[in-house]
Amino acid sequence: MLPAPTPAPPAAPTANPAEAVLTIANVSLAFGENHVLQDFSLTLLRGENIVVMGKSGAGKSVLIKCVIGLLQTDSGTITVLGQDVAALDHNGLDRLRTKLGFLFQSNALYDSMTVRDNLLFPLRRQWLTHTPAQEAELVKQALEDVGLADTAAKMPAELSGGMRKRIALARTLILRPEIILYDEPTTGLDPITGREIDHLIREVQKKYNTSALIISHDLACVRLTADRVALLSEGRCYAEDTYAGMQANADPQVHDFFV
Repeated sequence: MLPAPTPAPPAAPTANPAEAVLTIANVSLAFGENHVLQDFSLTLLRGENIVVMGKSGAGKSVLIKCVIGLLQTDSGTITVLGQDVAALDHNGLDRLRTKLGFLFQSNALYDSMTVRDNLLFPLRRQWLTHTPAQEAELVKQALEDVGLADTAAKMPAELSGGMRKRIALARTLILRPEIILYDEPTTGLDPITGREIDHLIREVQKKYNTSALIISHDLACVRLTADRVALLSEGRCYAEDTYAGMQANADPQVHDFFV
């Protein structure tokens, strides 16, 4: 009698390979003699999480700023949800940004505002309008999504670091973004809280089918959140693969990140 087969590990969320939500094609950007990005290319699929790794100063934050139109590239194209970012005027960029969420490394919560007002701030600064009842429901849902339903009246100073990170994510989720950009989401958190944030990133991906571009140096975060990993080195996408594939890569420039 044959032994029972070993159960397969849970599959990561899959994406439609034909549906790219973000295409970075041959992008270059220099500041004087400092060539930060050099012919960088990467494609993010709907429902997919990509973690971008690289040494400090490699250009990861610059890449995100180019994606949201805060920096203009010297060459190449960035297409977000079918729109060429460089071709959009101010209003066009504002409308596109309502479909993008951004989780800042520092959380960027307003200390003088309650949690509720922090969440309402981006909601009221975009071109769509909501009734007070709709606003209340969106705040309620966003806080429930991050497991902090009872914090609406609290001030940021009353919350722990992990709770502030969750509130920052709730503020991102309230606009129901199609793409979320995470900048070092676990930096400054203890390992247990960091893992909670990693699992929350996956829960958000699963519930809303969001796509995410994640900047991280935290290997546990990379392992738990990435469907694919891209290594930014010498201004270009030096390598990309699954976490396991990158870990097994014998190239010293790749291998050194995973030891």
